[in-house]
Amino acid sequence: MSYAYVLINCDLGSEERVLSELKSIKKIKETHGVFGAYDIVAKVEAPSDSMIKEVVTGKIRSIDRVRSTLTLWG
Repeated sequence: MSYAYVLINCDLGSEERVLSELKSIKKIKETHGVFGAYDIVAKVEAPSDSMIKEVVTGKIRSIDRVRSTLTLWG
């Protein structure tokens, strides 16, 4: 099993909406709203690194109001 932490920046005031959408993605196992340079941290778990890449590029980055992501591989 592969995992990665995704640091997410979103539009001001949209954090709760983005958190809600992230929780509906099956491969995302944890989400946390944080303060500082990033707004949200999400833990993604999948059978392969390529599946994690698909979740980040195809699902997380396509959420309305997500401005940028930084992926930290485990």
